[in-house]
Amino acid sequence: MGCCNSASSAAQSSKREWKPLEDRSCTDIPWLLLFILFCIGMGFICGFSVATGAAARLVSGYDSYGNICGQKNAKLEAIPNSGMDHTHRKYVFFLDPCNLDLINRKIKSVALCVAACPRQELKTLSDVQKFAEINGSALCSYSLKPSEYTTSSKASVLCPKLPVPASAPIPFFHRCAPVNISCYAKFAEALITFVSDNSVLHRLISGVMTSKEIILGLCLLSLVLSMILMVIIRYISRILVWILTILLILGSLGGTGVLWWLYAKQRKSPKETVIPEQLQVAEDNLRALLIYAISATVFTVILFLIMLVMRKRVALTIALFHVAGKVFIHLPLLVFQPFWTFLALVLFWVYWIMTLLFLGTTGSAVQNDQGFVEFKVSGPLQYMWWYHVVGLIWISEFILACQQMTVAGAVVTYYFTRDKRNLPFTPILASVNRLIRYHLGTVAKGSFIITLVKIPRMILMYIHSQLKGKENACARCVLKSCICCLWCLEKCLNYLNQNAYTATAINSTNFCTSAKDAFVILVENALRVAAINTVGDFMLFLGKVLIVCSTGLAGIMLLNYQQDYTVWVLPLIIVCLFAFLVAHCFLSIYEMVVDVLFLCFAIDTKYNDGSPGREFYMDKVLMEFVENSRKAMKEAGKGGVADARELKPMLRGR
Repeated sequence: MGCCNSASSAAQSSKREWKPLEDRSCTDIPWLLLFILFCIGMGFICGFSVATGAAARLVSGYDSYGNICGQKNAKLEAIPNSGMDHTHRKYVFFLDPCNLDLINRKIKSVALCVAACPRQELKTLSDVQKFAEINGSALCSYSLKPSEYTTSSKASVLCPKLPVPASAPIPFFHRCAPVNISCYAKFAEALITFVSDNSVLHRLISGVMTSKEIILGLCLLSLVLSMILMVIIRYISRILVWILTILLILGSLGGTGVLWWLYAKQRKSPKETVIPEQLQVAEDNLRALLIYAISATVFTVILFLIMLVMRKRVALTIALFHVAGKVFIHLPLLVFQPFWTFLALVLFWVYWIMTLLFLGTTGSAVQNDQGFVEFKVSGPLQYMWWYHVVGLIWISEFILACQQMTVAGAVVTYYFTRDKRNLPFTPILASVNRLIRYHLGTVAKGSFIITLVKIPRMILMYIHSQLKGKENACARCVLKSCICCLWCLEKCLNYLNQNAYTATAINSTNFCTSAKDAFVILVENALRVAAINTVGDFMLFLGKVLIVCSTGLAGIMLLNYQQDYTVWVLPLIIVCLFAFLVAHCFLSIYEMVVDVLFLCFAIDTKYNDGSPGREFYMDKVLMEFVENSRKAMKEAGKGGVADARELKPMLRGR
């Protein structure tokens, strides 16, 4: 299964005729078998973790002595307080739930099984004692009776840290978790280093909690805007570019103007009426608004400069979007591809996380240095989580590659069907059928190549994070260079893989042959690839920016009633990130369709000349697009003799 056999094979490939959709055969079968064996190994890990009793410890929870809550336990040898009957104690309670161990990713506290979680804050040991007497739930160590909570000298060590925060059981997992998220403020402060004042961080967290309804509404708004933009792309693609440009100009100017207006208004407000305790908060608000306004201004200026440089290529994008819009008219189910892919990824990630949690509680009981019980796996099985991590990357990439192959197969069917009335009833389902029957091995091989590049990059990123501040300048530079090179290689391979899937969908060849053929086609059309992809990707990026700006502007208007402007940053960041994610999921499908159409068009112009028996598959709109492309490239001084010679067969065909 070597990727490149010899130079002669490359020459034969260039002379070989492409026969779109004529022959179908299974491709890369050994890789499909390897992927199936790998998935069986993933299933073995899940079965092993469940069979070793981890399910009960994960769902019901266990205390620091190895007792599973909610059931009668067997005595563990040499472990004190083990073998207790916790039938009526169904919840895990941590004496210090806010003490988090960032390195080992766990709560660094003694865990006990209790009958009920404290729903209200307990400020003194008397309150803890009263709670135990009323609810029958002892929150101190098993060796201390409730009557001794206020009298024993060991109560400060054996009882929970005061004040005991109000908590509630986590659904399905029977752990008492603090209700107030500010309990984890210290944990957040360890991760967020740009906040020098702890009070600012507390206000940020409280701002998210008080604005959760607005955040949810704005996330829903971004989803609606993305759907509307997809509808606009389908039906008014010719004027879409100008609409996006005008709305983006107005949105960026409007958002920048609103921020400067709020800054001027806040600056002119009299400070004499502000109480001394709130003076520092007012200064933080003013400083935050100034940073927001300056950032928005810089972003607007950069955006205007980019649009000024790209303005002469707008006509190319208009024609390209029109052709892609016709594809969505004939294949409306393409719009829903992000939903199915996202659903498949979520289901797999849930399975992966649950298995990882099971793995974290498998193994035999071992007493640590503090005298508490931990469950560890010994022998070769302790490295199963490495296999599990590789499975996360490979299968996730496999699911994404299945989406690319499905979209490519549907668009290829549309392009190479001369009479559009003869299209299958559902080209998407027909493409899925071909994927499952013939091309799963190709998808498995392509996703594995991405995995081979992604894993070393993640390892280097982990090493860099662990050595941060400890390595010398040379080592830091080498690490960052390697990470950057691997990232660039991954992006290039992703683009090549996508075109290889398109070539496989056209000619039903294996992955390496398809990648080689697609690479030759792309190199022969390098100028057009650069022009079309640059402008097309930029306009789709403008669509993403438009959705993010619109959602952010709506968020500014809705959050304006909160005069504490410092708390805006976290809700707005959450909303804008979600808006960008949603817009990217929808518009990436459009970008994928454009790339597939271009490769189909390049193959069409290379192997057909419009003569009888070698008629073009392309429609008139795409021909007009090519003519306009050639004229625009010549006006820009990038047409070249080779490009004009390449277009001659198409012109004779017309």
